[in-house]
Amino acid sequence: MDVGESLRMSVRTIRGHKLRSVLTTLGIVIGIAAVITFVTLGVSLKAEIVGEFSESGANSIFLLPAPSGEGGGFGFGAQAVFTEHDLAQLRAAEGVRAVVPVGSIPVSAVGRDNESVATSDMTATSPAQFDGAEFAAGGPFTERRPGLVVNREAARQFPGNLSVGDEVTVTHRNGSQFDIAVVGILANDTSVSGFGGFGSGPSFYLPTEYYDQVVESPSTGESQRVYPQVTVVAENPGEIATVKDRVQRSLASSDAAQLVPQGYEISARTNEDIVERIGNVVDRLTQFVTGIAVISLLVGAIGIANIMLVSVRERTREIGIMKAVGATNRDVLQLFLVEATLLGLLGALVGTPLGVLGGYIVTQYADLPLTLAYQWFALAIGIGVLVGIVAGLYPAWSAARVDPIDALRYE
Repeated sequence: MDVGESLRMSVRTIRGHKLRSVLTTLGIVIGIAAVITFVTLGVSLKAEIVGEFSESGANSIFLLPAPSGEGGGFGFGAQAVFTEHDLAQLRAAEGVRAVVPVGSIPVSAVGRDNESVATSDMTATSPAQFDGAEFAAGGPFTERRPGLVVNREAARQFPGNLSVGDEVTVTHRNGSQFDIAVVGILANDTSVSGFGGFGSGPSFYLPTEYYDQVVESPSTGESQRVYPQVTVVAENPGEIATVKDRVQRSLASSDAAQLVPQGYEISARTNEDIVERIGNVVDRLTQFVTGIAVISLLVGAIGIANIMLVSVRERTREIGIMKAVGATNRDVLQLFLVEATLLGLLGALVGTPLGVLGGYIVTQYADLPLTLAYQWFALAIGIGVLVGIVAGLYPAWSAARVDPIDALRYE
């Protein structure tokens, strides 16, 4: 019996038992759809993060305390260790265009015209933080023109939206207040900080003169502002590796090296380093979640094997007749194996577009741009076929071993 004849007989059998075939392939459909959905979410998240870091410039080096060792993280919420003395040392390093400190000002609310918006903190930084940033209105604050810079999401928090020139009242967590005018509204919804651009959210930026976290400098003995993060901007992106080495040598004799907590070290990483590390984390998370979804494929494989075994019992007499008229064990094995493969293929073909739809829904819910992993579509179909083959092997082998004489007696 040729493969074409086995295919025609298998299609006829599947069409003759429509409901049973649909229920049999349901596990494969769910499994493939879940895998495509989670892979699409992971790929979209990775593309968004990589895109945001890429937009922040290829000539930036991010400094902050991080746990010692290769497995250390990026130190979010790390202790402030970089003093004004350290910033001066870094600015003097060859190839450095700008040094941008980043600190957090604890606040409880921002108010305008008797309307208040709750927020936990504001970012204290220097005007160089906004180099290359696009503004919808106004511009960055300067030493001569101090003021508040907000992103569009923060501006939309207030009735009628904030505008350049509006004066707002900032309330510290200790209850003290000060008034400040809005001087710029960024053109996007995301943070311009290298460690803050993980999605939209209200962001407020103030000059460092409003930042009051201080420490005694181990080098000078003076009371100086101290920051948890610093961004060093290289003059030439092509020399970023060389500048990074110079920055690390400068930090060896810095206040930060003495103030860093035990078990931590000063981490100097470029956009490329951060993108690679975050990409690895997202990939591992995607693999873990996808692995859970693969369990549905195992359930689907068991379903196909179970139905095929039932089919062998139901068609025992048919198998006996086929063998009586000349069908070989190989023909019977091929027939049932083709039928199981078709069920797996059918599940994959239905599950793939459902997975794409599921990926679209979850990315819209997570406010991420949809990015499709097209290579997974072919892989999903291949997995469906493989599951059908593996699940159908034993039932097909069992059918091939049926004795034709006993089969003809079977009622």
